Amino acid sequence: MKKKNILTALLLLGSTVQAQNWPEIKPEARPGSRWWWMGSAVDQKGLAYNLHKYGTAGIGSLEITPIYGVKGNEQRDIPFLSSRWMEMYQYTQDEAQKNGINIDMNAGTGWPFGGPEITLEHAATRAIFEQYTVTGSKKIEQQIEITSPKEQKQREFAQLSRLMAYAEDGTCLNLTSKVKNGKLEWNAPKGEWKLIALFVGKTLQKVKRAAPGGEGYVMDHMNPEAVKGYFTKFDRAFEQNKATYPRTFFNDSYEVYKADWTPHLLEEFERRRGYKLEEHFPEFLDASRPEATRRIVSDYRETVSEMLIDNFTTQWTKWAHKHGSTTRNQAHGSPANLIDTYASVDIPECEGFGLTDFHIKGLRKDSLTRPNFSDISMLKYASSAAHIAGKPYTSSETFTWLTEHFRTSLSQCKPDMDLMFVSGVNHMFFHGTPYSPQDAAWPGWLFYASINMSPTNSIWRDAPAFFEYITRCQSFLQMGQPDNDFLVYLPIYDLWDELPGRLVSFDIHKMDRYAPKFIKTIQTIIAGGYDVDYISDAFIKTTRCAGNQLVTSGGTHYKALIVPAARLMPAATLKNLVELARQGATVIFVEQYPEDIPGYNRLKQNRAAFINIAGQLPDVDSFTHTQTFILGKGRIIVGSDYQQVLAQTGTAAEELKTRCGLQFIRRSNPEGHHYFVSCLQNKDIDEWVTLNVPETTAMFFNPMNGERGKAQSRIENGKLQVRLQLKSGESLIIQTFDKSLDEEPAWNYPEEQTYSLSLDHGWKLEFVESAPAINGQFDIDSPTSWTELEQPEAKVNMGTGRYSIEINMPSMEADDWILDLGDVRESARVRINGNDAGTVWAVPFRLKVGKWLKPGKNRIEIEVTNLPANRIADMDRKHVEWRIFKDINMAKLNYVKGDYKNWDAIPSGLNGTVRLIPVSYKEQK
Repeated sequence: MKKKNILTALLLLGSTVQAQNWPEIKPEARPGSRWWWMGSAVDQKGLAYNLHKYGTAGIGSLEITPIYGVKGNEQRDIPFLSSRWMEMYQYTQDEAQKNGINIDMNAGTGWPFGGPEITLEHAATRAIFEQYTVTGSKKIEQQIEITSPKEQKQREFAQLSRLMAYAEDGTCLNLTSKVKNGKLEWNAPKGEWKLIALFVGKTLQKVKRAAPGGEGYVMDHMNPEAVKGYFTKFDRAFEQNKATYPRTFFNDSYEVYKADWTPHLLEEFERRRGYKLEEHFPEFLDASRPEATRRIVSDYRETVSEMLIDNFTTQWTKWAHKHGSTTRNQAHGSPANLIDTYASVDIPECEGFGLTDFHIKGLRKDSLTRPNFSDISMLKYASSAAHIAGKPYTSSETFTWLTEHFRTSLSQCKPDMDLMFVSGVNHMFFHGTPYSPQDAAWPGWLFYASINMSPTNSIWRDAPAFFEYITRCQSFLQMGQPDNDFLVYLPIYDLWDELPGRLVSFDIHKMDRYAPKFIKTIQTIIAGGYDVDYISDAFIKTTRCAGNQLVTSGGTHYKALIVPAARLMPAATLKNLVELARQGATVIFVEQYPEDIPGYNRLKQNRAAFINIAGQLPDVDSFTHTQTFILGKGRIIVGSDYQQVLAQTGTAAEELKTRCGLQFIRRSNPEGHHYFVSCLQNKDIDEWVTLNVPETTAMFFNPMNGERGKAQSRIENGKLQVRLQLKSGESLIIQTFDKSLDEEPAWNYPEEQTYSLSLDHGWKLEFVESAPAINGQFDIDSPTSWTELEQPEAKVNMGTGRYSIEINMPSMEADDWILDLGDVRESARVRINGNDAGTVWAVPFRLKVGKWLKPGKNRIEIEVTNLPANRIADMDRKHVEWRIFKDINMAKLNYVKGDYKNWDAIPSGLNGTVRLIPVSYKEQK
């Protein structure tokens, strides 16, 4: 197969299967993980052991990211891309294939890209400006040098790029050629002159958290020569060692600090913007930000954006394709238009950073958490780019931080995993899994900023159930095509115009300050029962109208395009919107029409063109009232109330959100549509809900346990309604069809009886695993936390306790029984009469167990696994030295140093009433 065909196959794997059963599972549907190679100190024995563990548990993809090493282990460290490193890499590829795992790799170590081959010439670059005032009518001799005390180090290597002179009458002169050996000699004309010197300096940023062999300067991502040169080291390493290129090369979030320049920026600025930036340095540097300054700075920001995309992500992706690989990239943190940057690679990747509080019933809270910076509006940049550009996958850096180390449970992970799914993620990666030798003392080798999704963590015991949940969800979310309602214009020029300073990096920690109005817009639309993707000016240019729908270049269809109170818009974009409306599309302007164009060059002429196009829009005295106007074959809708405006499109809001408060994402497939729905709220749902699809029947799929069945459905007012039952925290997949499903099994809707059996007495507890070891059996009577045992080890152990009870089942009429475990700390495997009844790892901690119960005597066993927190706190109290990692070692929340010796014991095991609840199943209607 040719490389181009291999690439096409890689990108289309997830979109070829539609079914009324669970889709075929591809490796891409299984969870992935960032695989931290500490010092790259790996060997064949350790690799084989770890890969077997990962594959058996259900991991489908691993991304090798070499990182700093372990103290005292230097002799085992392997330099990045050395022959030995490539040998271990190829062994990994071969061994991973045996275990059903795809191997990706970071195209660098740590982050951002850089290393020992990056010379100062190709290192990340910044601008340094110096200003002088001279009086003319005489010969000027002036030292042109960096004078700021803060910039003295730059004097060693910063190069003078321009020296410009500005007179009060507007005259501008380029004096660069008159500077010799740092000294200006100039016969200045009369008058007062302002001199501005631009020195091209270096950020001197080194690769952060670099692995051995990866240390060095961060490269200049806007310099095409630097980028091209950087990737030649991979060509050499792979070709010399005849190694297999990875499925995907990865790049972490853009964290190139203060890199606001590149050597050819002025030339590129003139080519792209049509005027010379150096002739406007006084306005460019004006801290008071008058209109001219804002326009010039906006032009600069647009130029930086384009150069980063053209010279880095686009060039990198072409290089990867040449080798039959793809690219996966985090655009956030960069100074570029996020939509266009994400769309320039094969797999856009977003990032969750913190824990979201959805107020889910029964979900325990931890005092040591950090709030999630990534709400749905932030997560949608990556998926929007994938959707409008026709990319089949959106990935995520998942669970970067949720709680403090050793305190994150699987139950805490699920809600934020569901948030990723409803945001469009369908190819998730944990952050992450440190490689750890089998013989390493517990807690093994660790990375400073992850939940440690690896065999050294106690949560690994029941993680396969979580992995299966992810796999089932992603098997559907990779199927078919996106089916969001509307496109929303990203008002990037308003952001570039309004934000202070020179360089703006759109990192997730500051978006609430950078784009508060846009965030509110997205949240308002979603709360109204609709779903959206963002679109940029470049993608509007390539969007067409088919019938009454908008079709992006990626082939995705939308019902309308919303412009949310954008003040600035290029004339070309407005012209495209007007033309789309004339062709039959619906274009919506909320709160106002665009008022002006961005940019500084040819302002008068461009404004005239803009005014001419704006004159083709319907006259509107006020946006207070929603109004609809016919324009050609299409419509222009204006107004200030989103619900009224969107209702005018004829698109009904999804009752899943408006009536039920559920989060969802909808996709289309050749047989109909399918939804992923999550009850991320504090109430349960048992409702008949209308779905906004034309099909007439529906199947339900439970991603927690694999159950499937024909939903109760009916047609009301020509619309499909389904009966939906969801507990707080639960999720469901709905697939709709326009055909009979009579041959399919019916979905069971449990109706809980008003009484239940409380299993309050007669419990016993023993430990099947424990460190430190706890022997013997304990008569505990009621199910309580094992930290309450009169055993010192029970307050500090990490392990699995088996709670067991024997009960006599009464002869009650019931279609099924639900075993409600109450408050589980933190996950549990259930056996009834020797049969595996399932694993519970997320709220509500419930299982259907009726088929394993029998009249009379029954034995129930519940193996509960706790967190490592109590054990690690005890180790700190005993001054056990386990923090053995270089660089940042093991940081606490908010990147502070410290230990865990003051932690109180965290409850472990069962923590309350366990009940058996009889249920009946209503007949299918």
